Amino acid sequence: MTKYTIGLDYGSQSGRAVLVEVHSGKEVATAVKAYTHGVMDEFLPDGKTKLEHDWALQHPNDYLEVLQITIPQVLEESGVSADDVIGVGIDFTACTVLPIKEDGTPLCLMDEFVHHPHSYVKLWKHHAAQDEANRLNEIAEERGEEFLKRYGGKISSEWMIPKVWQILNEAPEIYQAADQIIEAADWVTSQLTGKIVRNSCTAGYKAIWHKKEGYPSKEFFKALDPRLENVVEEKLSKEIISIGSNAGEISENGAKLTGLKPGTAVAVGNVDAHVSIPAVGITEPGKLLMIMGTSTCHILLGEEEKIVPGMCGVVEDGVIPGYMGYEAGQSCVGDHFEWFTENCVSASYYEEAREKGMNIHALLTEKASKLQVGESGLLALDWWNGNRSTLVDADLTGLLLGATLSTKPEEIYRALIEATAYGTRTIVEAFRENGVPVNEVYACGGIAEKNALMMQIYADVLNMEIKISASSQTPALGSAMFGAVAAGKERGGYDSITEAAKVMSWLKDETYVPTLKNAKIYEQLYTEYEKLYNYFGRGQNNVMKTLKHIKKNSQNREEDL
Repeated sequence: MTKYTIGLDYGSQSGRAVLVEVHSGKEVATAVKAYTHGVMDEFLPDGKTKLEHDWALQHPNDYLEVLQITIPQVLEESGVSADDVIGVGIDFTACTVLPIKEDGTPLCLMDEFVHHPHSYVKLWKHHAAQDEANRLNEIAEERGEEFLKRYGGKISSEWMIPKVWQILNEAPEIYQAADQIIEAADWVTSQLTGKIVRNSCTAGYKAIWHKKEGYPSKEFFKALDPRLENVVEEKLSKEIISIGSNAGEISENGAKLTGLKPGTAVAVGNVDAHVSIPAVGITEPGKLLMIMGTSTCHILLGEEEKIVPGMCGVVEDGVIPGYMGYEAGQSCVGDHFEWFTENCVSASYYEEAREKGMNIHALLTEKASKLQVGESGLLALDWWNGNRSTLVDADLTGLLLGATLSTKPEEIYRALIEATAYGTRTIVEAFRENGVPVNEVYACGGIAEKNALMMQIYADVLNMEIKISASSQTPALGSAMFGAVAAGKERGGYDSITEAAKVMSWLKDETYVPTLKNAKIYEQLYTEYEKLYNYFGRGQNNVMKTLKHIKKNSQNREEDL
């Protein structure tokens, strides 16, 4: 009898389920549910409570709707019985956190906190904790904390501790009311199993936890704020469970929520980027995977723990057991292009796209593909949503250089694509310069699957061949694989993720190979990009931060009026 596993991938705008055959890796059915509340960056659901700049919240009920809708849908569409589903795995964008009560109830679902922004889920791209991140980094550096080196010298505002500290600083009543502050991946997993299990991936990459050393010392947390001295015991947990482990089984409530059978194995939660590595067959060092969507995550395996400036983290067994897992990333890629099309493209282009039966991205890509490398005379920095690596600075902003009155939208669109490619090259070179080899490059995600121009530009800028995942839902496939591992061989699954990857992973036959003449011109353009990168990103010119400060003060004055 054929057995199946389900992978659930929670992204920034939607969640999706993929039903996969355990012994072939074939994706049998897929279902997607857009979040009802989307990303809340202006108002709470009441439509009245205004959010400040750099906030990005979500609603936990949206995550439950994904379970309620997508799992029954893939079973119905495929005709597969829940009796034949042996495991479930979940991955999430991270660091995405929420305050909850001991029984798992999110504070935002309680009447007394429904109008309080800090009671909601803070999405990964919630950057309003930058002040806390800056102060944390200053104190850690002053104290000579060794953990800082493992995160490229800076802890990001996107991560757990700055977000927890922001809650404490701005809403102590929420901090006090929360019995736990938890990763969304672990919360959703708990909604299936009835028990809370914290995963090693988010703990290691996003919460400053180390497999051998644990969390930073109480003395460090006390130095941040005396109220944080016991934050690990009071709001987090010292009990961390390794990815690839079984988090429990579907409970009676979980069964009612999903239509799956009680007793179905559930994998420990994971991060969307990291779970994608085995889904493309990577189980050894030197192979970099780009997970490309609204943002891009770069995941790489290594044999030794090396210190790489600006990396997002290195965690032992963080991706594949037995190896060091390195993470870097760019916080604005797909978001980059979405912003441009929504705000900077004339009506005539939209009309042309309608006449050709294309969406606006396809039209701009078609036009941009006709341009020669360097033809536009444009150069951009890809910091429209800050810089995650190698500068780790959410206060940096975007830049477009070289525009004239004859500059066309497709030229800017291509320049923005090129900027993200340069950003990836900066990350690759940082790894290489610090003893972590990058010998092969892989890509997955909607952009990698659909945008041939972008992937060719990346191949030319990196001057490396790029291999593409055959799955349109790579993170969900990876989660399904971990679901099969949680079930184990006795139930028809696998005893290790390496075994699962040999059977269930897929790559496309076609690859993107660099074009020599283009690579040479991009070498020149990248040199100029580096100059801008260092000038605006390393303190020589802080105009971006000055402008942000002026903007914030202006907004505050307007509110006072």
